[in-house]
Amino acid sequence: MAAVSLNGVKTSSQAYLEGKAVKETRALMAELCRHFYKLGWVSGTGGSISIKVHDDSIPKPQQLILMSPSGVQKERMEPEDMYVLSHSGSILAAPSPKPYPHKPPKCTDCDPLFMKAYEKREAGAVVHSHGVESCIVTMINPLSKEFRITHMEMIKGIKGHGYYDELVVPIIENTAYEYQLTESFAKAIEDYPKATAVLVRNHGIFVWGDTWISAKTQSECYHYLFDAAIKLHQMGLDWSTPNHGPIQSARRGLSIAGDSNLSVKARKSNGDIDPFPRCVVLDIEGTTTPISFVSEILFPYARDNVGRHLLATYDTPETKEDIKLLRAQVESDLDQGIAGAVPIPPDDAGKEEVIAALVANVDAMIKADRKITALKELQGHIWQTGYENNELEGIVFDDVPEALEKWHALGIKVPMVGPWVYAGLPSYRLDSGYYPTEEEFLCNTCLPLPATHHILISFILPWNKRETRSYVEISQSLGVDKPSDILFLTDVVQEATAAKAAGLEVIISIRPGNGPLPENHGFKTIKSFSEI
Repeated sequence: MAAVSLNGVKTSSQAYLEGKAVKETRALMAELCRHFYKLGWVSGTGGSISIKVHDDSIPKPQQLILMSPSGVQKERMEPEDMYVLSHSGSILAAPSPKPYPHKPPKCTDCDPLFMKAYEKREAGAVVHSHGVESCIVTMINPLSKEFRITHMEMIKGIKGHGYYDELVVPIIENTAYEYQLTESFAKAIEDYPKATAVLVRNHGIFVWGDTWISAKTQSECYHYLFDAAIKLHQMGLDWSTPNHGPIQSARRGLSIAGDSNLSVKARKSNGDIDPFPRCVVLDIEGTTTPISFVSEILFPYARDNVGRHLLATYDTPETKEDIKLLRAQVESDLDQGIAGAVPIPPDDAGKEEVIAALVANVDAMIKADRKITALKELQGHIWQTGYENNELEGIVFDDVPEALEKWHALGIKVPMVGPWVYAGLPSYRLDSGYYPTEEEFLCNTCLPLPATHHILISFILPWNKRETRSYVEISQSLGVDKPSDILFLTDVVQEATAAKAAGLEVIISIRPGNGPLPENHGFKTIKSFSEI
């Protein structure tokens, strides 16, 4: 075989193959396999390991690769049992045969998968474990295509992840022989650019890292997380949610903990599988709720109850913050000469005088139909009080509850974009850095939904809904792998255009009372959620 010369170093020369770097890597692999055996990762001759020979004089993509043999007891391997391969995968050195009862030497069946990790991720080492945790966690839900977990300390041990992040590990289906996994393994690597591992259902896991230390550390963290997930599931707790609360009974018939992201697929009658989106983001006004409900009920209610609300809640922290925002807005309006703005007296002038001035300013803002944060915040709190006092009741189109229940049963997240008050839901500003817990999903909604529906949440955007960056923020907040995992439903073409520019899938909702759509808008339309 011709020697490969890099920077004056002939990597396939006998001297190099017997040199210090290769010898140390051989010894390291034998040591790691003994350690992994004690952990239960490579028992019964299963599992494997591969490490690149680190050499500062050779670029990483051209460094030699060592792989463990196949079908041997990993805890008894010696350094000389390892295979040495070129950077392209050609075997440069193989172990000598051992006497009976040992089998003839054979390089690991995982070699094409290891090579994919080296090729596509520039890995420095790959660990293949048959640890029982990595096997069982893929069996809990046979339809899941991903393992997802969040809010666990050991997530921090996975490259590119922190405690608050959602860790996503793709799951591929097992085959009779490991080399037959190569195509699906490579596709998983391409489809999940942030992933550092691939699970194989009923089989185990492949983990790669920049170095052997990174691969080992991440492997330990993955096995810890799988073990934790299995134990949480045994206790009836959902590992995929931030607070790891009880698995909702409505989901048990169709999906289980760890699949709330909607990795599930719908099977057609002919056996094909159709993917669902992981999230369906809903606009509210004109999509789930008639526009007339907002203009004819909500806005008049807020306008008529400003004084009563402020008087009843004047000393609460929430209203104090609302008044602070209104003061700042009015001061700006007065400086700019905005019509209808009147000075707000200081607090020591008395509650009644302050409230009277606030009511006058809010009335002027409403009449001018101003889209400003100070007004929206106050209106939202007035509407929230109305829902709590049973003076308001959310209204949705007849097809909405059934669709929400179906999506919920499938584990699809269903955030809404807009003020909570349009539907009786809690809202969270995307620029606050705060994401609600599962308990906060269990909100008291006035929507006519089944009691088991727990996944509704409404986002208040820090920017206009017609700006692309709003939908970029939504994608990042929902933790999807790519924006196209989200389906956005709206009645406004400008919002649809902005969402599409951010990479979301978009459908326009045509509802009674909505304005006409421009010709040739280019979006798919529906008249009912049942059409989705």
